[in-house]
Amino acid sequence: MIDLSTQRFALYALLAAALFGVSAPLAKALGAHVSPVWLASLLYLGSGLALCIWRSARRTQAGNRAAGAALTRADMPWLAGSILAGGVAGPLALMWGLRSISGSSASLLLSLEGLLTTLLAALVFREAVAARVWLAACLMVLASVLLAWPDASSAGIAGSVAVVLACLFWAMDNNLTRKISAGDPVLIAMIKGLAAGTVNALLASSLGQSFPGWPDIAATLAIGAVSYGLSLVLFILALRHLGSARTAAHFGTAPFFGAAFAVLAMGEPGSWWLLAAVVLMAVATLLVLTERHAHAHRHDALEHEHAHTHDAHHQHEHTPPWDGREPHSHWHRHLPLTHSHAHLPDLHHRHPHDARAGNTP
Repeated sequence: MIDLSTQRFALYALLAAALFGVSAPLAKALGAHVSPVWLASLLYLGSGLALCIWRSARRTQAGNRAAGAALTRADMPWLAGSILAGGVAGPLALMWGLRSISGSSASLLLSLEGLLTTLLAALVFREAVAARVWLAACLMVLASVLLAWPDASSAGIAGSVAVVLACLFWAMDNNLTRKISAGDPVLIAMIKGLAAGTVNALLASSLGQSFPGWPDIAATLAIGAVSYGLSLVLFILALRHLGSARTAAHFGTAPFFGAAFAVLAMGEPGSWWLLAAVVLMAVATLLVLTERHAHAHRHDALEHEHAHTHDAHHQHEHTPPWDGREPHSHWHRHLPLTHSHAHLPDLHHRHPHDARAGNTP
């Protein structure tokens, strides 16, 4: 049984995965005309520029208070780390790895991103990860292996290590972004897109890669706007409400959405391997969606800002008086509270779990 009170935000992660997944077959169609580094640059720039336009248009709307908290100086190290890890180091490691291994072999290894995200979330960032989430992550890896196995070839050790390193960088990016997920997701995604796009453009120029034609530029920017920009906004919202491990488990469906799009919309042949992989993916997704985590827990006093509605965790006064619109974002204070209800590791439930007290995930 799916508890929609906590799992409704999984839709953000699954939609983000679908939008990102279709970018692979679309970008592949452009690959014959656009070099890999320029392709990465334009996809990121398309994301950043589109979100810049979106944010500018949104700011002209009077009384818009639902975006989320403004980024503060304390957020800058997390944001910089996520940009360096996910927007610069990750793509560079992947490109270096692809020089010595095939794309299908890389696909097998890229499935490790979700598992590494879960490992970092649990071991480094102390996120509560249930056994079914671990199982779902492993099933996603197995499903990805089935998806790419028919075309796999022998891989060089150095290239394989580079692709695994790319997965580790992206896993770091996911967990670092979670630390600032209370902020405006459009602003965060915009900065990441513009920064990563600019760095990759400089790299492409330094490598002497030929500048693509304007029709290819326009097509790539458009793909980046939706498959990178909107996808990342939804991904950050999912991180805010689900935590890193569960968001990564749902986002692991991206290759399957891409494969289904390639078969259904672009005429690529299907296979029994794809069908078996989709079944495993569905089982993994269902495992995470049917998770129910409830126990008595304590909220310590907390002051922060984020977009919220006046639920059980947000019963506070407003100065100046509140105009009644929800959701809205402002600085507010949480009083200490102890209660029990179903929850996931969102902004207000990142507490430790003491097995002696029965507070186990």
